[in-house]
Amino acid sequence: MNAIEVDAEGPVAIVTGAGSGIGAACATALAARGCRVVVNYQNSCEGASDIVSQCQAMDTEAVSVQGSVADDKDCRKILDETMNTFGRVDLLINNAGVTRFADQKDLAALNSADFEYIMSVNVTGSYQMIRAAVPDLKKSHCAAVVNVSSHSGMSGIGSSMAYAASKAALNTMTLSLARNLAPSIRVNAVCPGFVDTKWLSGKLSDEALAEFKEKVSAASPLQTIVTPADVADAVCWLGLQARSVTGQLLVIDGGTHLTTASPL
Repeated sequence: MNAIEVDAEGPVAIVTGAGSGIGAACATALAARGCRVVVNYQNSCEGASDIVSQCQAMDTEAVSVQGSVADDKDCRKILDETMNTFGRVDLLINNAGVTRFADQKDLAALNSADFEYIMSVNVTGSYQMIRAAVPDLKKSHCAAVVNVSSHSGMSGIGSSMAYAASKAALNTMTLSLARNLAPSIRVNAVCPGFVDTKWLSGKLSDEALAEFKEKVSAASPLQTIVTPADVADAVCWLGLQARSVTGQLLVIDGGTHLTTASPL
């Protein structure tokens, strides 16, 4: 499929939660493809600065903007700073996400505050970013939103029941927005399974984490573990090339979802 045509300046992409992990990989992958990048972060200032430097080393423009997507004022600030710097926005990657690690068999492990916190970032935050961006995205001839969701939203498996529920909500919101923002803005989501990031650092010992990775790889039909770069490649395709695709939830898990008889 041919890439969407853009002008010589290159499209402008906002990536939330881009100071590390999948967001950082998305930011640098978009820069490598000629995008000018806004690297949003909440707490990882040093990481965001490093990602900006990596993007700039690819001969493209990049800036960092601090803000929590759970705060609507911050969402609007991110858009204002993007427009003040670049005068346009073409692509929004809603990657910022949080969780609480909890045994799903222990219903006492989560409380209402845990649910509110996770939903405020993973669902409401994505909605607020899209709402803030829509007026300027509609001015672009290649506007797209890609939500970074999770296969947990389909399987119910994951770091906690609240996390899985939040990603299920993000998936259905992706479908609603794709329907209602068409034809001017395409909206899709990627739904990774386990991704080899620092997500589990501090939650599992080095030995336990190594064992978990072996288990994930063994369960995967492709015998592999998904990397942040794998997810970023899919995000770039949906954001920059898939001009006839909207309302899709793309699973990226090495085929692990096929192993329904023995799920992780």
